[in-house]
Amino acid sequence: MANIITVDHVSMRFNLAQEKTETLKEYAVKLLRGQLMFNEFYALKDVSFQVERGESVALIGRNGSGKSTMLKVIAGVMYPSQGSVRVNGEIAPMIELGAGFDMELTARENIFLNGAVLGHDRAYMQEHFDSIIDFAELKDFVDVPVKNYSSGMLARLGFAVATEVKADLLVVDEVLGVGDFMFQQKCQKRLADMLAGDTTLLFVSHNSQQVRELCSRAIWLHHGVVRGDGPADEVCTAYETAMQRGEV
Repeated sequence: MANIITVDHVSMRFNLAQEKTETLKEYAVKLLRGQLMFNEFYALKDVSFQVERGESVALIGRNGSGKSTMLKVIAGVMYPSQGSVRVNGEIAPMIELGAGFDMELTARENIFLNGAVLGHDRAYMQEHFDSIIDFAELKDFVDVPVKNYSSGMLARLGFAVATEVKADLLVVDEVLGVGDFMFQQKCQKRLADMLAGDTTLLFVSHNSQQVRELCSRAIWLHHGVVRGDGPADEVCTAYETAMQRGEV
């Protein structure tokens, strides 16, 4: 089976300023004069792995382990400092639901706007419009500017748009906590249906139970380095054991 993701010796380096600057002007002046000192911080260190088409893979690890950075590199939001990433297919990123919405526009307008960004014409989005609104449970608020939505309503709309449009690769970062319990169950069922239809899932979560339910494989990142890669249940168990022992 062909790989849909190939991560080849990827490192991601950030430069952290050693001293605090109060204003942008002060920062720019010190930068031009060569007076700024930086500490190098590696969010990812020489990470390599492949994901086959149709696989469901989770990235697990403590906060700051590099999981979200890895997703952003794969989604093309960030470019690695070293190494390369190849993705063979269309990506539907759910890294921050609603991040691409225009807050002054209504839900109706944002659905068509997001569709255009994803490369779909108006007729295609019109065909899927009712399904998106029904799934998000926002029928009574479709012509309300989304700036008046709660964070949960915004996330539900974002999830509905991202998962209605078929993609080869679904990149999901900690977004299954949106809405109430029943809506969370509906989100998990939709993801399961997409996986049954040969969509590839790359999933970040701190919820080991969700990882075990949705994913067949897990990659454990620790301080930007791959510490484990294998069947989801085995890797989650090793990770949980290490946490209980205070090793991570």
